[in-house]
This record gives sequence, C-alpha cells and structure tokens, in this order.
Amino acid sequence: MPESVPPGSLRLLTVHAHPDDESSKGAATMAKYVHAGAGVMVATCTGGEQGSILNSALASEPRAHRDLPGLRRVEMANAAAALGIEQQWLGFADSGLPEGDPPPDLHEHSFAMMPLERAAAPLVRLVRRFRPHVIVSYDENGGYPHPDHIMAHRVAVEAYHAAGDPDRYPGTGEAWAPSKLYYDRAFNPARFTTLHEAMEERGIESPFAEWIAKRMQTDAEGNPPPGLTHETTTRIECADWFEARDAALKSHRSQVAPDGFFFAAGLDLQREVWPWEEYTLIDARVPTELPETDLFAGIEPESAA
Repeated sequence: MPESVPPGSLRLLTVHAHPDDESSKGAATMAKYVHAGAGVMVATCTGGEQGSILNSALASEPRAHRDLPGLRRVEMANAAAALGIEQQWLGFADSGLPEGDPPPDLHEHSFAMMPLERAAAPLVRLVRRFRPHVIVSYDENGGYPHPDHIMAHRVAVEAYHAAGDPDRYPGTGEAWAPSKLYYDRAFNPARFTTLHEAMEERGIESPFAEWIAKRMQTDAEGNPPPGLTHETTTRIECADWFEARDAALKSHRSQVAPDGFFFAAGLDLQREVWPWEEYTLIDARVPTELPETDLFAGIEPESAA
C-alpha cells in the first residue's frame, strides 16, 4: 500500500481511459474524500497520445506539437496536485477515436484491442497493492462510446471481480476484494438540462442546448436514442470542491479551454441547482440501503485495514 495512505484509511480507486477524464468525471467527489482523510487513487489506462490540441490558445506553443504525450503527463501531474490525489499510469497505448464511414480499424497494439486479461492485469496488480474499498469507472457504453472508455469499463469490472480471487492473475500480489463498484454518471442528461434551464431563466446564454438536442436525436429510421441504462443511486454533495475540480480541469490545457463548455455555468449557479456528483451502485459486498449519499456507506471501520 502507498506510504501516503495511513493504515486504516478508507480508499477509493477510480479508473479512467485518458488523462483529463478524471477531472471531468467525479473530480469534486475525489477532492472531498481526500479532504476527509481517505486515500484516493486514479488509474489512467492510456497516455492520451492520440489526442488533438483542443485549446486554440496552445496552437502556437511548440511543445504542444512536438511532444503532446509528454505535455499531457505534465498536465496530469498538475491535475492530481489540484485534487490531492495519487495517480498511476497503466501503460497502454491510446486507441484514438476512429472517425469516418466506415471508421478505420484500430491499431492492433492499442488499449481497446488488448485481450481482456492482458489489459486488466496491471489494474488487478494495482487493486491488490492499493487495496481500495470502492472502485468507480464508466458504464458499458464508456460514458460515451470511445473504444478506450469501453475498455476501461471492461477492465474495471474485471479487476473488481477478479482481484479477490487468489487463483486468478497469479503473480500480481495478494488477493483483495473491493467492497463496492460504481459507475460514474457525470454526463447524466438531467444535469445538463437543469443547468441549461437555470441559465436561460437568468438570461445567460447556454451552450448546452445543442448537446441536449443530440442526446435526444432520433436515428435515420426515426428511432429514439437508447434510454439510460442505469439510474442514479448515489449523490455526493461536493459543491465546496467545485473549485478544485475546475482547477484540475484547467490543468489539462491542451484538452480544455478555460472559457469552454465545462465552465459555461458559473460556480454559484452550479452550487445552487446541481451541488452534487452522481453514481450508480452496481455491486456491493456489504449491506447497502438506497439511495446513498456516501460511496463508503456500509463499509465498517474495521474493514478499512
């Protein structure tokens, strides 16, 4: 276990596909738990090296073009410092987001193309070393259907179920069974609809209308988009840590513009109308009662050893 995590601490592990995902999904929750004394670790599956420069302010910065993977590692370190978390690279190659009709094949050595057991082994090793009580990752659709997000979901579920079995993944450490598995709901349409309506009521231009419309769009045959797979079971009140979340997001300068989509609704408005982050409890090895307001609900102090 990392020396920075005191013995007996509750521990949270979140699993993300690329650097910056941890800051746009559940970051305020992580900062809150760090403040409360929990150990919080982010596992980043890939280096995000297939990403593009999404902040026009960096268009003239030579390093962003010369060494984007190196820059993204620096950005990740700065985001981790803003949240107070620990972070571990799992070391896989970014698959990129294939575009076109038909889309091109993924590189055979990319994260999304790895056999599941090979992709999950580093995460199982990390689970057995860090010994988290709670794991959080994406739903089956990856939050949105990027191939690396979908694979991050698969390896998180695999590690949750396998890490406690001493007969599986030999050579990756002593077995440890996490107590709870959650899926993140950062892109719950209800959140963006609420923010959009609140901004319009106050006469503030909202950038969310197009995003909401796309989520509600029918396909070429008039079929509506698939319904939400999972409903919210757990809301974490974390408005006091929205500033830390935004600081972490802005640390990812190559990917997030400081005047962009994520910052359109001011902090005061967000604290008023949506002061939480949401999750779905998928599995629990401890007694639970829904709805929840704490990811560690049901975990007894003696199990935190």
